[in-house]
Amino acid sequence: MRVVIIGGVAGGMSAATRLRRLSEKIEIIVLEKGPYVSFANCGLPYYVSGEISERSELILQTPEQLKKRFNINVYPETEAINIDRKNKTILTNSKGKEEVISYDKLILSPGAQPVIPTIKGLDEATNVYTLRNVPDVDKIVATVKNEQPKRAVVIGAGFIGLEMAENLQHLGIDVTIVEAAPQILPPLDEEMAAFVEKELKEKGITVLTGAGATAFKESGNVIELSSGESISSDFTILSIGVKPSSDLAVAADLKTGLRGGIIVDETYQTNDPDIYAVGDAIVVKQQITEEDALISLASPANRQGRQVADVIAGVTRKNKGSIGTAIVRVFDLAAASTGLSERQLRNSNLDYKTVHTTSKSHAGYFPGSHPIVMKLLFHPVSGKIYGAQAIGQDGVDKRIDIIATAIKADMTVTDLPELEFTYAPPFGSAKDPVNMIGYAAANIVEGFSENIQYYELKETIENGAILLDVRNPGELKNNGSLPHAENIPLDELRERLSELPTNKEIIVSCQSGQRSYLAERILKNNGFDVKNLDGAFQIYSTIYPQEVIK
Repeated sequence: MRVVIIGGVAGGMSAATRLRRLSEKIEIIVLEKGPYVSFANCGLPYYVSGEISERSELILQTPEQLKKRFNINVYPETEAINIDRKNKTILTNSKGKEEVISYDKLILSPGAQPVIPTIKGLDEATNVYTLRNVPDVDKIVATVKNEQPKRAVVIGAGFIGLEMAENLQHLGIDVTIVEAAPQILPPLDEEMAAFVEKELKEKGITVLTGAGATAFKESGNVIELSSGESISSDFTILSIGVKPSSDLAVAADLKTGLRGGIIVDETYQTNDPDIYAVGDAIVVKQQITEEDALISLASPANRQGRQVADVIAGVTRKNKGSIGTAIVRVFDLAAASTGLSERQLRNSNLDYKTVHTTSKSHAGYFPGSHPIVMKLLFHPVSGKIYGAQAIGQDGVDKRIDIIATAIKADMTVTDLPELEFTYAPPFGSAKDPVNMIGYAAANIVEGFSENIQYYELKETIENGAILLDVRNPGELKNNGSLPHAENIPLDELRERLSELPTNKEIIVSCQSGQRSYLAERILKNNGFDVKNLDGAFQIYSTIYPQEVIK
């Protein structure tokens, strides 16, 4: 049997090598449009700054190595032009030479390609680049070296955009990020993304949100924005997202769906029984909602490649879907997410609750600990975990990975306190941040706590509620206070209950939410109508810094 794979890198090469491990009898051919069949796509931004110093480190396997070790025939710089499904052949073009290759089974792994918007003057711009593969990064590195740009603009504030902004800034280039959406980092919710935006600005990056590029002028050296502002750029990275590379599939009359993604069943089979597809080009199921989704991440693509090889070799394997777990480093911070965001939950009309916590990356008394701000989204009655987000300098990956595992295992928030982790002061805490956010969420599910979110506070106060800040006066003096807040320090609360009205709702707040929960319990046990401002001053002041009273 001959299996032809169109597209190397993550999904395609995982399929090829797994297939060889399962059978020595199958003939395996990989066709790759570009010059490199196995490279570290996610490492490209770090090569720009020199953090990855050697270009050779980006090339994981060569055709010669793959032939010698796996007996796989790899043809780089060979583009599949047409699929003849009736005759089961592929027309290819390699440096102008056309050839027809037959197949018994075909795997499509073409990946995704950068979205190139229709913007006036973009075609005439000579200093605009995208980053998707090794030739792209070669062009960028050569331009930076030869032309030494002083001002760079990154259009798009997703993961690649922020990684490029950081690495260009490390080269001493003045960087501006332009994002048409109201916030950076779309996988995160607004208040969590605000921590990252603050970090960018503190490191000298200019961030312009709610301002898309509308025109390029002077060969790309001037960019006009929807805000009416014009900015100068010696060098521009276009990073506004990717879309499935499905043109070949469409031409072969294979079914496509969401934003052109190739439709496959749970065994990765297309509407042609001899053609399969994996990776960034396919429509997958969001495992939590069972809705169609496009999840362009390396981990799912590698898993899908391995699974489709199993299917073709006769091993029972099904695609269970993906939840979209991802992380990005932005200077001294890491930002990670898994599952559904609050925005996605609203769009899916799912009933949910939210809780924020702030904990230390390891025992606070041991040197080097840093705060981790976490957000957990869950069903208010069953406690089903919908998603999580985290921001911090250290330990963010570990905590989000744990919650991603919990989601995949169909755990609830009440299971999180039961999880047992390794503990010693340099590594963690006796109550890990995952345990702590599980306790906080369980309190809501079990009715011991009620909270409101930062975006609900103004309306709640307008409706007559009282905002009570239980921080100490010194904290208010040093950090500022929220509008309309009254202050009674937590340790004085029991003695000063008579100062509070019993006929009004009380919203309690502190620095991060822990002391305000204690205040909530004191007040509730004394008959007051009270709710906790989730995330407290820390979240509110990060998203609305202009409202802080100092």
